[in-house]
Amino acid sequence: MTTYWDLKHRLGDAINAHDIQGVLDCYSPDAVYVAPAGVAEGHEQIAWFYEQFFTAFADFHATAWFELGDCDNPAVTEWTYTGTHTGPILLPDGREIGPTGRHVSLRATCSTYVENGKITTHREYFDQLELYTQLGFGLTDLKQETVDETPPAGPAHPPFHSTPRRKTLGIFGRR
Repeated sequence: MTTYWDLKHRLGDAINAHDIQGVLDCYSPDAVYVAPAGVAEGHEQIAWFYEQFFTAFADFHATAWFELGDCDNPAVTEWTYTGTHTGPILLPDGREIGPTGRHVSLRATCSTYVENGKITTHREYFDQLELYTQLGFGLTDLKQETVDETPPAGPAHPPFHSTPRRKTLGIFGRR
């Protein structure tokens, strides 16, 4: 029998392998992914989010260093995320930051709620200011030559939205 932690470990392995299909295999089709930048619903939006991050940080790696052992559902993990900024990163306002070549190391945590062997809600938390500061920006305005204002090529669908959910979830995704 697969446990919540087995699924969470499989997700971590797929993320570190940059295996989008492996990541999606861990999520239910109508899963919700909550991140500092917003909310993604369903496989298409969740895949788009991971693809953007893997493009920005081609060597991205997540190292789990604490798992809340007294809790199965949600499975709570603390991580260190590392990577080198070698590709464009999309800002919440739609602008892109070109590659800086800077290495980042971020502390993060997430809670993952599972139903019927699949992740239904995944909440990821990290400090965006810490990320932007390590990229060399912090609280200052980005210099115009650093930011590409042209829309990214490819399908033009925003990964995150603020429309109400189809179903109401309580704490940790429980109904």
